[in-house]
Amino acid sequence: MKQTHFSQSTKEELTAAATTTEGGWSRRGFLQRAGALAGGVVLGGAAAGGAAEPPVIPGLAKVPDDPNAAAGWKPISDRKLRVGLVGNGVCKFAPAFGFQDHPNVQVVAVSDLEPDRCAEMAKVCRCPKTYPSLAELVKDDTIEAVFVATDAPSHARHCIEVLQHGKHVASAVPAMFGSLEEGEQLLEAVRRSGRRYMMFETSAFHEDLAAMRRIYQAGGLGKLVYTEGEYYHFMPEPIDSYHGWRVGLPPQWYPTHSNAYYHCVTGGRFTEVSCLGIPSGIAHLQPGNNPYKNAFGTEIALFRTSEGGTARMAVSWDTPGAGGEVGRVRGTKGSFYGQYEGLEKNLPDLRRPPLPPGVAGGGHGGSHGHLMNEFVSAIFQDRAPLVDITMALHLTAAGIVAHQSAQRGGEWLKIPHYQL
Repeated sequence: MKQTHFSQSTKEELTAAATTTEGGWSRRGFLQRAGALAGGVVLGGAAAGGAAEPPVIPGLAKVPDDPNAAAGWKPISDRKLRVGLVGNGVCKFAPAFGFQDHPNVQVVAVSDLEPDRCAEMAKVCRCPKTYPSLAELVKDDTIEAVFVATDAPSHARHCIEVLQHGKHVASAVPAMFGSLEEGEQLLEAVRRSGRRYMMFETSAFHEDLAAMRRIYQAGGLGKLVYTEGEYYHFMPEPIDSYHGWRVGLPPQWYPTHSNAYYHCVTGGRFTEVSCLGIPSGIAHLQPGNNPYKNAFGTEIALFRTSEGGTARMAVSWDTPGAGGEVGRVRGTKGSFYGQYEGLEKNLPDLRRPPLPPGVAGGGHGGSHGHLMNEFVSAIFQDRAPLVDITMALHLTAAGIVAHQSAQRGGEWLKIPHYQL
């Protein structure tokens, strides 16, 4: 059987991380570092040490940059794509994906509703032009594409507005917020515009998931029989958010980080779901304390997949411990639990695609730069990006229906199928 293992140096580094006390790695820091190291070494990426930076959000922390990340990169255009960036909230997301560092991108303008945040983003992105709102930015005819990193309840509406102004659009997750109708409206806007849409689902370019996708495409996993994905983010107090949208958020309304461990591996979808919600003891997750009347802090969904398998996907806000996004797959020809074990003897190159010089992998397991580069490349190459409109809707809608199932005590419900 084909196996890939940790090197001795990585075992030693993990041991050191586990034993360092205050002033070095916390237990949470160790677990996150262990995940980063597992991906980096099992898949051949860099796993250099460095000072711990406690992340605000589990999974958001950067991993050490790969000094060879640009090896093999070739430019696909001799011009610059003119991009607008919107949203510099608590996660500082619009500038975090590195558009300003791509050799084939010019950040033309930035926008945030808060003037100080807008000014900060303009400085980070080396962009002198600012707008007070997305509504004003999309009127700028020099802009060809916009990255929408605004509040989650506004993603679909804002992306539709961008598309209606004839611009390509990328969006932070989720594609829509608790509304299947919004998904239909977004799909129709993409159809009418003829422009490219991409959702920046960070798990899609986690090093482990990217390797799973390569192996699956090469036939090394066969048909997936069982998949697991988990997004654990302990929130005894909700993260600050625009108009408090994170307060009491139904877990499966934010499902894409975990669901990606099926959709972004296979390109398939979920067809139906039975989901159980576990009532929470945390204050903001009490029905009377949040706008969603949501009682669940954890929701565990069992899905049927489009290739006849099953998947268990978990999202949890109220269970302390290791945080972030993780997943595993089991197929008829092999499995991937941090490493590949299976029947295929000749695996493809499992490294993520090369990045342009000067572009860092960034946060969420080094996925940010890859997502941005995929969006830019798809526009120049006039092709669908990896997480295109249909995949984005399938990733998101599955969670919306899962929450409906949880509200009905686990009733099996059908999930919409979207086609462009």
